[in-house]
Amino acid sequence: MEFSEHIKTANVEDVVLRQPLHPPCRGTLCITGHHLLFSDREEDSSRQLLLLLRNIDAVEKSVENLLAYSGRVANAGRKERTSGSSGTITIKCKDRQVLQLDIPGMEQCLNIAHSIEKLSSLDCVSEMYPFFYRPSDLSLPQRWGLNSCERLFAQIKSVSDHWRLSSVNEDFSVCPTYPQSVIVPCDVDDDTLRKVAKFRQGGRFPVLCYFHRNGMVIMRSSQPMTGANRKRCREDELLLQAVIDSSEKGYIIDTRSGQQAQQARMTGGGFESKSVYSSWKRLHRQMERSKALQESLVKLVDACSDESHNMDRWLTRLENSKWLSHVQTALSTAGLVAECVERDGHSVLVHGSEGTDCSLLISTLAQVIMDPCCRSLEGFLALLEREFIQAGHPFQQRCAHSAHSHARLQQESPIFLLLLDCVWQVWRQFPLAVGFSEALLLRLASEAYASDYGTFLCNSEQERSVSTDDLLIYPKSSQILFLSVSRSELGVKSKTHCLFQALLRQTEKYSNPLYEPTELAIWPSVHPQSLQLWRGFFLRWTQQARYLEEAQEEIRNMVMEWGKAGLQLMSS
Repeated sequence: MEFSEHIKTANVEDVVLRQPLHPPCRGTLCITGHHLLFSDREEDSSRQLLLLLRNIDAVEKSVENLLAYSGRVANAGRKERTSGSSGTITIKCKDRQVLQLDIPGMEQCLNIAHSIEKLSSLDCVSEMYPFFYRPSDLSLPQRWGLNSCERLFAQIKSVSDHWRLSSVNEDFSVCPTYPQSVIVPCDVDDDTLRKVAKFRQGGRFPVLCYFHRNGMVIMRSSQPMTGANRKRCREDELLLQAVIDSSEKGYIIDTRSGQQAQQARMTGGGFESKSVYSSWKRLHRQMERSKALQESLVKLVDACSDESHNMDRWLTRLENSKWLSHVQTALSTAGLVAECVERDGHSVLVHGSEGTDCSLLISTLAQVIMDPCCRSLEGFLALLEREFIQAGHPFQQRCAHSAHSHARLQQESPIFLLLLDCVWQVWRQFPLAVGFSEALLLRLASEAYASDYGTFLCNSEQERSVSTDDLLIYPKSSQILFLSVSRSELGVKSKTHCLFQALLRQTEKYSNPLYEPTELAIWPSVHPQSLQLWRGFFLRWTQQARYLEEAQEEIRNMVMEWGKAGLQLMSS
């Protein structure tokens, strides 16, 4: 597709931009296939705006006939038009920023709005900006990502011979949402894994995601497909038994309520029966999913946009959104998993229904609580790569829209944003035990919805991994009839840059200068008075948030200067 098909008006003069924390200004607006560009035309100003169209969540437009149009914006530049028509476009972004463009001319306004709406909602992944992003100081990586699964297995292998790295999913035929390599018990062969995959929803059989220093592990999977007839799978039972010794007990943390698990049997799903999985004790911790979580985010963002300045009204709307309740539930469930492993010395299997959302959220948070490596900058990024990117969280579906969108909800859900909020709560409660800054969490929250990088593209490793060089060839006799590229052959890993690798090149910007590593687990408080609204994200475009950001940056610079001075004294 040619992007020019959607661009009827490429640039407009005399546009007035109204942007949070800035005075209005007049300049030139340009639109390209991926960006909205605004440049202030005043000689003594260098103000510019470069907005990735994918970051736009909603476009609202109003067109009206005006007399003395420019009188409304006298403070934004010299007066010009005295009559005619104009339009206003309000742009609501996925990162919570709201912009307003006053555009002279009704036709130009409608054309710009139409272009923004079309180009900000392209469905074809190969037409998105990461495939066109080519910074002059970077070349496409030979190795894409942080190689986190292989590094985890190397660490486990050095202390235990009970586990192996299986390539049973090398061609993604066993489980389309799993990576090519997974860690499983040595006693379980690949044929057994294939049979277990057929018994678990979406083929997501139990795999290891964390090995604790006491020898206990966290496994994750999807629900067993027991159905109304209580079907069994001997191979599935053997796999879970292989995780623990015959004398041990394990815990299954089901992120559904007991009633939801029972109801799932009516549609072919189910849970592990106590009579069959006698070595495992099942605990239910209900967590809200897709629609309820998305609606909660919408209510919270609406509350944060309330300009009535009525404290009682604000607190009521905040409570009614239930967002902090979701944060509390996620942290308490992760704490339960960590308690089973760290304090009680039992292995844990985490799953809900599909195993691509809440299960990943809980397993990730539990590792942040227990594992000091996962609290370093590089370790945290490797954790996200392993538990969300490689483990099959469907970013393309979940992050298609944010809270402002007027589109009908499909499969959107802010699971990843909820994770980052929970990590921020941990970071706030333990400022010395976490090796990265709030700036990293804010950057990740923005990049998940709109990015220059290919890390959050697609819904699985299968879609990201296949190169466009792998063409489907249809021969006729000894000649090639034609070539075709399947939908999944996007070449994300060969044609885009990796965000995590880019972040690790900016460690000074995203590291925590107060970081003091500890080998101990950290146990975040989940009492309501201990949890706060993540102001840095939800109120990020307010003046108060800007003051807070500037103060944090000043403190950061002072600490770094003190650190450098201390090192100089020690060396002298």
